[in-house]
Amino acid sequence: MLFTHDTDLALAGAAALVNTLPGSRPGDHDPDTLTTPDDLARLFAEHGWTGRFDRDPAELEAVRALRPRLRALWELDEPGVVELVNRLLAESRAVPQLVDHDGVGWHVHATAPDAPLATRMAVEAAIAVIDVVRAGELRRLRLCEADDCDDVVVDLSRNRSRRFCDGGCAARAHTAAYRERSRRASTRV
Repeated sequence: MLFTHDTDLALAGAAALVNTLPGSRPGDHDPDTLTTPDDLARLFAEHGWTGRFDRDPAELEAVRALRPRLRALWELDEPGVVELVNRLLAESRAVPQLVDHDGVGWHVHATAPDAPLATRMAVEAAIAVIDVVRAGELRRLRLCEADDCDDVVVDLSRNRSRRFCDGGCAARAHTAAYRERSRRASTRV
C-alpha cells in the first residue's frame, strides 16, 4: 500500500466527486451526474463519507460548488496544490485529530462529524493530498489520457502506470489500438 487506507479512500472519493462534473474536452459529452439529492446520496454511500448528511438542495449546491476547486488539485503544479490545500484547511478551520470508528482503525479527521458535508469533503481531500505531496507523489493525480475524456485519475498502481479513468476509457483505447494494428496488418498483406 502506497498511502494509508483513509488517504486512498479520500482520494477516490474526491476523484469520484470531481468526475461528476460534465465533460469539458472536445468530444467529451459526459453529463453532470450530481444534479439531485439522490445523486448525492448515492455518491455519499459509495465512497464512505460519514457524519452529518442533510440530503437537501442547499447541501447539494454546496457540494456541487466544491467540485471545480477539488479538480484544481489535479491541474495545478505543486506550489499551487499546496496553496489550495492550505486555503481549504484554513477556510474550514480544520483541526486534525486521530479517530477510530466503523472498524477502519486509527485515521485522521479534521472536522467535526456535524460539519457540513461540503466542508468535510474539502478537508478530507486536502488531508489526503497532504500525504501525496509529502511523499513526492503528486504525479499520481492526473487526467485521463483518452482524447475525449477529462475525468481525473488517482494512480495507485505500483509502477505509476495508470493512464485512464474508471469510465471505460482504457477499454476503448485498447480496442482502438487493436483495430488500428489489425488495419495496418491487413494493408501490409
